[in-house]
Amino acid sequence: MHSGKQRYTSKLFGLEVVTTLFAILFVVPFYFLVSNSFKSFREILLDAASWPKAFTVDNFKNSWEIIDFPKVAFNSFLITILSVLFIVLLSSMLAYRLVRRPTQFNQFIFVVLVAAMIIPFQSIMLQMVKVTALLELHGTLYGMVFCYIGFGLPMAVFLFHGFIKSVPIEIEEAAIMDGCSPYGVFFRIVLPLVKPIAGTVIILNVLWIWNDYLLPALIIGSNSDLKTIPLAVQSFFGQYTKKWDLAMATLTMSVIPIIVFFLALQRHIVEGVAQGAIKG
Repeated sequence: MHSGKQRYTSKLFGLEVVTTLFAILFVVPFYFLVSNSFKSFREILLDAASWPKAFTVDNFKNSWEIIDFPKVAFNSFLITILSVLFIVLLSSMLAYRLVRRPTQFNQFIFVVLVAAMIIPFQSIMLQMVKVTALLELHGTLYGMVFCYIGFGLPMAVFLFHGFIKSVPIEIEEAAIMDGCSPYGVFFRIVLPLVKPIAGTVIILNVLWIWNDYLLPALIIGSNSDLKTIPLAVQSFFGQYTKKWDLAMATLTMSVIPIIVFFLALQRHIVEGVAQGAIKG
């Protein structure tokens, strides 16, 4: 009994060592980013690995003005919130319909959605630009949201589909017998039950949309009024390539919102992923 416990402890210790090394691997670049964002350009050139000797916030002030951070942050927030909202709502409703109405046509739709998950984005991005231009969505907020919904829907439907299959249909039948409408059954019964997987869908899509560069570059193009944070950062580096003090401050500001998002919803994120994995 003692030897078995010892073997378990050794495995646990090894796992902790590996995870600690991975944590250090991810934290070190972030340390360089944050520490150098508070240094002067001269101090970065002298010693980029040290902690700042004299903290300065001038880098953040200059970067804030150069990239017009409030404007690009608002664009990123608006596009992310609208896209994720529609992805969650439409994918959950579609998945519910596909699960509860297993016709041949619905099964075909589900297969098409699953197949769409494996199509590389690079193979269809030129056609996507042509379609958005044809629909007069190129360079517009609606075009961005429309494309994100299209690309985010297949994975979200797949996740909701597997989760909704585990929801007992007897609960819905009892609600219908009590006079609940089909929409009432979905919004009052089913949707609250699928909150764990909805949380997972929200997390995956927020991280993807917030950090995405390629799709906004293709759809927004030269429309500076809709420029997102990744586009603004890339444009900044094109003009201030050698200004490492400003560059580090700009990158730090770009990752702060997503870090705040994770820290604020950390408990819900862990619960959502864990329950989603168990149900799935």
